[in-house]
Amino acid sequence: MQTSFFGPHHPAPPAIWSRRETLIAFGLILAAWAMAVSIWPLTGTVVPWDSKNQFYPTLRYLGTALAHGELPLWNPYHFGGHPSAADPQSLLFTPTMLLFGWLVPEPSMQLFDVVVFAHFLPGALAFVPIFRRRGWHSAGAVVAALVFMLGGSATARLQHTGMIFSYGFFPLAFWLLEEALDRRSYRYGVLFALSAVLMVIGRDQVAFLCALTLIAVAVHRVWSAPHSLTYLKSRLGILISMGAIGAALMSVPVILTMQFLATSTRPSFGFGVAAMGSLPPESLATVLFGNVFGSLRWTYDYWGPDWHSLAEGTWTDRATNYLFIGTIPALLLIWHGIAGGRLFAREFRFFLVTGIAALLYALGRYTPGFEVIFDHMPGVNLYRRPADATFLINIALAFAGGYLVHRYVVEGLPRWNRASLGRFWAFLPVLALGLVIAAIASALSFAFKGGHVSPALLEVGVSLAAAAVAVLVIAKVGGAPRWRGAMALVLVTLTGAELIGRHAASALNAEPAERYTVFTKLPPEQLQGLQILKRELAERNARGEYPRVEILGLKGAWQNASMVLGIEDIIGYNPLRLADYERAIGPGENAEDPNLRQFPTSFRGYECELASLLGLDYIVLDRPADKLPRHFPRLTDAEVVYGTGRMWIYRLNASGPRAYVAHHVSPVDSEAVLGEEELPEFNRETEALIDYESLPLLKARYSPAGSKPEQAKGQARIVSYQRNSVTIEVESSANGVLVLHDIHYPGWEAWVDGERRPILRTNLLFRGVEIGPGRHRVEFHFRPMSLENLVAAASDIVKSEEEPIQTAIASPLR
Repeated sequence: MQTSFFGPHHPAPPAIWSRRETLIAFGLILAAWAMAVSIWPLTGTVVPWDSKNQFYPTLRYLGTALAHGELPLWNPYHFGGHPSAADPQSLLFTPTMLLFGWLVPEPSMQLFDVVVFAHFLPGALAFVPIFRRRGWHSAGAVVAALVFMLGGSATARLQHTGMIFSYGFFPLAFWLLEEALDRRSYRYGVLFALSAVLMVIGRDQVAFLCALTLIAVAVHRVWSAPHSLTYLKSRLGILISMGAIGAALMSVPVILTMQFLATSTRPSFGFGVAAMGSLPPESLATVLFGNVFGSLRWTYDYWGPDWHSLAEGTWTDRATNYLFIGTIPALLLIWHGIAGGRLFAREFRFFLVTGIAALLYALGRYTPGFEVIFDHMPGVNLYRRPADATFLINIALAFAGGYLVHRYVVEGLPRWNRASLGRFWAFLPVLALGLVIAAIASALSFAFKGGHVSPALLEVGVSLAAAAVAVLVIAKVGGAPRWRGAMALVLVTLTGAELIGRHAASALNAEPAERYTVFTKLPPEQLQGLQILKRELAERNARGEYPRVEILGLKGAWQNASMVLGIEDIIGYNPLRLADYERAIGPGENAEDPNLRQFPTSFRGYECELASLLGLDYIVLDRPADKLPRHFPRLTDAEVVYGTGRMWIYRLNASGPRAYVAHHVSPVDSEAVLGEEELPEFNRETEALIDYESLPLLKARYSPAGSKPEQAKGQARIVSYQRNSVTIEVESSANGVLVLHDIHYPGWEAWVDGERRPILRTNLLFRGVEIGPGRHRVEFHFRPMSLENLVAAASDIVKSEEEPIQTAIASPLR
């Protein structure tokens, strides 16, 4: 086959795979997956960090709720109450994890890791039909699958569970889309829509970029067809059907998430924040030399580009910046792909363009066009780290590695002459050599600044030596067709062995399981303290009291352990939090670092008015209270419940009732009050602060707070407290407002004696409902997926989208 820089001429007829070849390819992929996933349990390690600090406790919470017959739409054990139904990281809408949580409510951490790793299989196995339908060699499909499962971001960011789910389904959706369009098959179209929904249900940036890529696939198929318009007309019904099915399945989770984002700490990001998440160009050296920055060193003395080595600052780290795909695929990329011009073949051009586009996006601020994309492409400003596009880069590199193995097996070595490479025959080898030199130079510059020249040189030297040996062997057998098939098996074996050996349970994705003993076996001192705390909470719950707890400073998985332990924590670990709650309480993004815990004017200390309303009555610390950072308020009146080593528990004895009846109201602008120096004074037993927007919902007349008290009396007793519902028995001598100190959020409904009543925003952050005199049974239910809430949320989204347009139209008239 003749090849030019602009594509192949007279391509060879596609090879026809035998059934045996197909089964062997599937078998090799499954064997490599099984070998890789076994390394974690064999070494006594687990996938760490976000995997165990956030996603594993979330899965445990999901499983426990399902075991009790509940769908956990609301999470009372996290930041004082959290809308799980709207949180993309709650796993609630991820069918595979929903099924897993239902089947195994309390999985081990090791089983959780296996299930997460299994999400690579749909995509990895899909490379077989993708390569087969193109007539590309089966060895290439296996190499592509290996790089997809174990290369670059796939292994370095294994802790980011949600992104792994999105990433894992992309090749499957890609294959089904091609089949649906080429066959004009509605059956394949339905399968594509389902797989695409599985891919984007996590609503993260990887899902977003993969969805854009699939749209590009469809556009490319239409554009490259001999008669584009005819092709489009013949597939229009399939395209509309796929879009309609996908939109219908995604509408509810998307609407709920957008509703949450509008009131969250992260409604969108400014360009400056997103720019900090750009992939440093120097990180591209890791494509060729994986450990050149010390990324895989268990000593964690990484010296590559990150926050401490880049003057411009960055959100990225050694895991985000890691791109290694294996010595053999990297060698083929430089030698056969760039120098030999094979990456520019017409049949591979879509993947080349996709890879370059993903690279430019990932580089972010280091490219001139990212700011324009950020400002004008819808959806881009919802994410803070363009470097997440490295997942798409790894997909492109997987296709490249597999395709180059195919070309080698079919054609042998590339030829460097004008007939094969056209007018670029001299430029391409120089370009390939220049890229290698640039990678070495950029890596050594960081190594020199960090004082790690020797290990960096060793990594470069070993990699170049291994590549040189591979060049000699491949060149030796490259001209003999009878040997190239055997050589392809050698390339597959070496690639799999290296990627498994280097990346399975590596320093980038593994820590000893003992570091997460909060889920298994606590040290005796922590176990005793936890038992005391849970016993007190159980006794108080039995008396109808529902105190909340703050767990602060305890490391790692303790941040969200409250979900598993059933403790109502007022802080936790989650990048998405309600903005009003964050502004009022100051919990910070995670509970591991006490320095992130802030104390705004509305929450100046643990014994303040708002802390009492919230029901905060226990503080669990990793140190004595007098050892906390200087900005912390002193716990002058707190009582030590338990204290030793790394666990200290304090009781505040100052929490207010979770529910009470108020007969006096005072109107407030809750948003404005939360920014003021002092909260309004009011009697927590007889008065309530009602937000101005809720005032029109009141039917009865009430005397203002602070007026001469009347003889009206009321009592409220919680008789059932579930994840998605609260039932309260109330008795009042007059009209009043039942106040429940649970977080106010759209989707909550109130029922009084079976009659629906509007929910009031009460006491700044909480919920209330109006009641009449007498005895009542009041029920609060969280129903975010009700038609009423979904319509209201969709309307708010439309309004928020219209406002910038109206502003833009009106601005020239000002």
